Amino acid sequence: MGFYSASNNPPSIPWREAFKEFEGNEPGTNLAGGRHKEGLTQVQLSELTGIPQRHISEMERGKRPIGKRNAKLFAKALKVDYRMFL
Repeated sequence: MGFYSASNNPPSIPWREAFKEFEGNEPGTNLAGGRHKEGLTQVQLSELTGIPQRHISEMERGKRPIGKRNAKLFAKALKVDYRMFL
């Protein structure tokens, strides 16, 4: 019926291997994750930081660098260390 014992489960793999599309964009992935953790939309984060929503979208997708100034603004809004965005 779809039940598996622990011995029948396939071995787990690291998330980076399972989600290769996030590889190389850890700052953007961290930004999106931090935003979701705080329950914020891109628009709400934009209002808190003064950074345009379009730029936040581009940063999350790895299309625009975050930079130290923006990292510090995001860190304050998301209550995390700014270095996770660099």
